[in-house]
Amino acid sequence: MEMAGERRIAASPQRVWEALNDPEVLRQCIPGCQSLEKEADDRFTAVAEIKIGPIGARFKGAVALSELDPPHGYTISGQGNGGVAGNAKGTAKVRLSADGAGTLLAYTVDAQVGGRMAQLGGPLIDATARNMADKFFTKFGDLVGGGAAATAPALAETAPLAAEPTAAVAPVAAPHTAPVGGFPWAWAVALGLAILAGFLLGRSDAADWWVIAMVLLALVAAGAGFDAGRRSGGRS
Repeated sequence: MEMAGERRIAASPQRVWEALNDPEVLRQCIPGCQSLEKEADDRFTAVAEIKIGPIGARFKGAVALSELDPPHGYTISGQGNGGVAGNAKGTAKVRLSADGAGTLLAYTVDAQVGGRMAQLGGPLIDATARNMADKFFTKFGDLVGGGAAATAPALAETAPLAAEPTAAVAPVAAPHTAPVGGFPWAWAVALGLAILAGFLLGRSDAADWWVIAMVLLALVAAGAGFDAGRRSGGRS
C-alpha cells in the first residue's frame, strides 16, 4: 500500500521537527497508541491497538528514524506483530518546508500487512490506513499549532433582545355607576301627598277629593317606583 499527502501546520519548521521527535506528542497523535517510549535518539518502542474491519489486534513493535535532516525531515520505519491477527511494517518519508508563518509537511508512505488482516483485501486496508493518517495529522496540527485547528469560532454578535410581545389587553369597560342622586324627592313627595290625601279623605265626604287624591298618589308612587328601579338596575 502506498499513500502520499501534504498538511499545513501552523508552526515553524523547527517547532514541527521537535514535535516529530517528541514521543509524548507522537503517542497522543497515533490512533490506538497505548505507549511510545524512546530508547535512543533514533529508536522507539510502541504498543498500539489497531482494528481493520472485523479484526482487531494489539501490536507491539519498534520504530526507527533514519536520514535525519533537521529541521527538514527524516525517514521513519516501523514493524509490529499482532499475534494471530497478523503483522505490519512500513516506511514513511517526511519533508518539512517553510510556508509563510507555518510549515508544509509532505509525506509518502509505503506499508505492508500480513496474516489474517491481509486477507481482508486492499481497499479495506487502504481506507483504514488513510483514516488513521487523517486522524494523526489532525491531532498533530492541533497540538503543535497551538490548537489553532480546534479553535472555536468567534461568538456571533448578540442581537439586541426584542421586546417581549405584550399580550393585547381588552379595554375594560368602566363600571356603570348610577348617578349619585341627592335627597330622594320622589319618595318625599309621594309620602306628603299620601298624608294629604288621607287628611282630605278624613275631612270631606265628597268622593271627588278622594278620587283626585288617589290619582295624584298613584302617579307620584309610579314615579317613585321608576326612580327606585333605575337606581337598582344601575348598581347591578
